[in-house]
Amino acid sequence: MKKSFFWLPVAFPSLFLAFPALGSDTEITQTVDNSDIPYLSEIELPTTNAELLTQSTPGELNSDSETKEQPEIEETSSDDADITIEAIAEPETLPVSTPTYVIDQEEIQKQGATSVADVLKRMPGFAINDVSHGADIHTGTYYRGASINQSVFLINGRPINNDVNTYHGATDLNSIPVESIERVELSSGVTSALYGSSAFGGVVNIITKKGFAQPKLTSSLEFGSLNLNNQQFSYSGSVGAANYNFSFERYFVDNRYRAPVGAANRDSQGFLSNADTSTSTYFGNIGLDLDQRNSLSLDITKLSSRRGLVYFGFPLQRDRLDHDGLNIGLSWKTRLGNSDNSNLTTTFGYNQNYFSTYGPTVFAGREFYRTGVLDTQQFTGRIDHDWKISPNNKLRWGLDLKNTDLSGDVLSSSPNRTAFNESENRNVLNTALFAVNTWNLSNSFQLDLGLRQSFDGQFGNYLNPSVGLRYDITPLIAMRGSWAGGQRNPGLDQLYVYDTVHGWEPNPDLEPETGSSWTAGVDVKLADNLTGQFTYFGSSLNNRLGIVAGRWANIGLVDTNGLEAALQLKVANNWSTFLNYTYTDAQIKTGSERGLQLGMIPYSVLQTGVGYQNSGWQANLYVTYNSGARRAFFNRPGETTTDFVSSFVNLDLSGRIPLTRTLGLTVYLENLLGEQYERVNRIYSPGFTFRLGLSSSI
Repeated sequence: MKKSFFWLPVAFPSLFLAFPALGSDTEITQTVDNSDIPYLSEIELPTTNAELLTQSTPGELNSDSETKEQPEIEETSSDDADITIEAIAEPETLPVSTPTYVIDQEEIQKQGATSVADVLKRMPGFAINDVSHGADIHTGTYYRGASINQSVFLINGRPINNDVNTYHGATDLNSIPVESIERVELSSGVTSALYGSSAFGGVVNIITKKGFAQPKLTSSLEFGSLNLNNQQFSYSGSVGAANYNFSFERYFVDNRYRAPVGAANRDSQGFLSNADTSTSTYFGNIGLDLDQRNSLSLDITKLSSRRGLVYFGFPLQRDRLDHDGLNIGLSWKTRLGNSDNSNLTTTFGYNQNYFSTYGPTVFAGREFYRTGVLDTQQFTGRIDHDWKISPNNKLRWGLDLKNTDLSGDVLSSSPNRTAFNESENRNVLNTALFAVNTWNLSNSFQLDLGLRQSFDGQFGNYLNPSVGLRYDITPLIAMRGSWAGGQRNPGLDQLYVYDTVHGWEPNPDLEPETGSSWTAGVDVKLADNLTGQFTYFGSSLNNRLGIVAGRWANIGLVDTNGLEAALQLKVANNWSTFLNYTYTDAQIKTGSERGLQLGMIPYSVLQTGVGYQNSGWQANLYVTYNSGARRAFFNRPGETTTDFVSSFVNLDLSGRIPLTRTLGLTVYLENLLGEQYERVNRIYSPGFTFRLGLSSSI
């Protein structure tokens, strides 16, 4: 069963090709390689065009035609029938030797996404084992078999990962208001040289909104099952040379629903317990055009989160997690010289994350109390120079600086844990030089070479090379491939701080995870109305971190191989559909679990959808298939480490009904089949849920 959907990437293209006459005359246009830095009011607009299959070289493009009319497009987007989920596009500054998937603001709204996790789970390659709406992400987020901490997360090109791993959300995918997001970009391969050697999985860049022209207020109010209520507001505009955007989101859900016997966190009344989530997030961005060549941008994100922890290892877990975060970034963009071929971006950032877990523990029939705090402060600096040396040669190089301070406090009154009570204060400095050189060796062949030299205060110096290539066989078919070396260092908490939630001991003798990742693929325009990307991906990761006998340890080698397919079909003027499929074989090669799939990573994940849109009316149907994942931890008596969670299919429907020109009724019906399937390790879905709301834009 777990491999039964392997044939789908072959079957669906055949199905789509059978109906080429249904397509519209819309052509796939190419995103322009704009080498200059325009005013802030012109930059970082939604990437809605697909550059995947038109094979013009950057030197042949008209850099003046890219996005200056985008605000008008935004006003009329309600008549655009495209579902832009996983739009096959590429940002202008990233290498094209690996695919870049983009999901924009309009599609995020169609999905009814309430977090970045909701956005990512519709993208190819991602498997997100969340508990329910807004629930904590510690149950597992994986991209191409790599964990969330083996990927790099950015906000406007600035890292938001910090150097902690344990307390369920070092990269909290609920920490950024969805209302403030313009688009999310997912890339891999040579991109890791630009943003971090730890990107064995990929690089996720969250681009936030900018203000344009007249002030605009958008808002939504939403209520639904599980006592869900969600309010989002965004106010944006521009005054003279300055633009601004301010967003706020408040979210609450109690996640209290009937759970089957044997489920994790099932209370005596048969309900899922301690799974409530409450978050408040604030975002602000101000941009200023200083002159024709210089611009400044400041963005601030503030998070306050309170939630219960649902953990699949205990019959009833009562720990709570408080997470407060602050992220500040200041960016200065400037043109150098007398042309538009040399652009310099200087960025400074501050990132603080305060994680506090607390709850009762039982020992010898008595109840005791324990707490654990991880307080991380991180200062970052980055200089990024994008230089078009010649029409056929482009160099992007720069310097990264990151200083991390971690304060950890552990306190327990339980006699069996008092030996671990401690306060830790640790600091690590990491700097890196990076460079990616792109050569257009001919009109049809492009080569990317990347290097990242890191200098780490704890693990020394290390060099990670990368290479990528792209060959356009015809204007309709392109082949590509990439290879990248990487190293991910253990988190400061894994090295030094006792984990009070799981009872895991730190290990100061941990070694970095090292290895490489690679891709090979083809981009195809199968018909005027059908495009596709097919990618083979793999990685080999040595010294992978895991838990052995309650202590962090390097557990050995994991080899991952997989296939990824992304298809888009425009059926008619107001109809469109997409399909994403990922097969992941992440095999443990050493140790007692040799030959087994990594726990919580499904072999197959498929997402497909169809959408209709006309005159403000919207209807979108999404289908998800998950082959089930291996139960890796805390199995019940009679279970073994080879047991798999059963496969499941999930069906969601979203829609919008226009009430006035500026007001609409939104409807989200989730899990229409009503099945209470097991998501992962005895954590079950709530069955059918609904959300109703109002959205406005004035």
